[in-house]
Amino acid sequence: MAIDHFSFEHQASCSHTLARAGIFHTPHGPVHTPRFMPVGTLANVKTVTPAQLHDAGAQMVLANTYHLHLQPGEDLVAEAGGLHQFMGWDGPILTDSGGFQVFSLSKIRTIAEEGVTFRSPRDGRIIHMPPEASIRIQNQLGADVIMAFDECPPYPADREAVAAATQRTYRWLKRCIEAHQRSDQALFGIVQGGVHLDLRRAAAEQLVGLDLPGYAIGGVSVGEPPELIEKIVQATTPLLPPDKPRYLMGVGTYREMAQAIAAGMYLFDCVLP
Repeated sequence: MAIDHFSFEHQASCSHTLARAGIFHTPHGPVHTPRFMPVGTLANVKTVTPAQLHDAGAQMVLANTYHLHLQPGEDLVAEAGGLHQFMGWDGPILTDSGGFQVFSLSKIRTIAEEGVTFRSPRDGRIIHMPPEASIRIQNQLGADVIMAFDECPPYPADREAVAAATQRTYRWLKRCIEAHQRSDQALFGIVQGGVHLDLRRAAAEQLVGLDLPGYAIGGVSVGEPPELIEKIVQATTPLLPPDKPRYLMGVGTYREMAQAIAAGMYLFDCVLP
């Protein structure tokens, strides 16, 4: 599928590190990188208006597919004109796939090759979420960047379990690509692999082979010590194309972002603020 209105423009490189400055062009405007993206889980950044977000220098915000599916539902958001109209934000938006909830809601979900089955924490109903459903929901929500549905292994976990989750993430990604219906939304793939650098390398090589519009490092900041996060980021980032957006998921402390920027990452998000 041809992707409309997306490109990455390199502007400058650091002479002492692998840090790079650039502009990620999207249908709703540019994102100057490196850039932190505030998290608006239910299509609003808590206690902050869209005008205040602009004043604070935010250029791209997040919303969460899983939580919006539960409330108010993607049909209502689509009827309102999509996320941009629904939340009153005219800049770029990224939606998480719901894959992180596979990790964070481990007590109320089961994983199979077909997808993930949740018990809703709101009303107890059973929700089946295969990769195709995640993409369909994100197509309806209408964010500029949508994320592939992935399995995020916990820390600690044995190597066999991490390897299985990483390979399933790749198989799910190919199903996400097949299900994706909108050329005005960029689908990013997610590199998993836990703390095993060889698994990370293999996963990155598989994803790069698919020539996606952007790439993310996922499965960090899930309980492992900071020094392991830094090691993973330093080893994985150079494996991703420098001329496409690189997104480090769920990392937002100053120290961790500085380390990741020095390694060559471009985009960050965290609920920490």
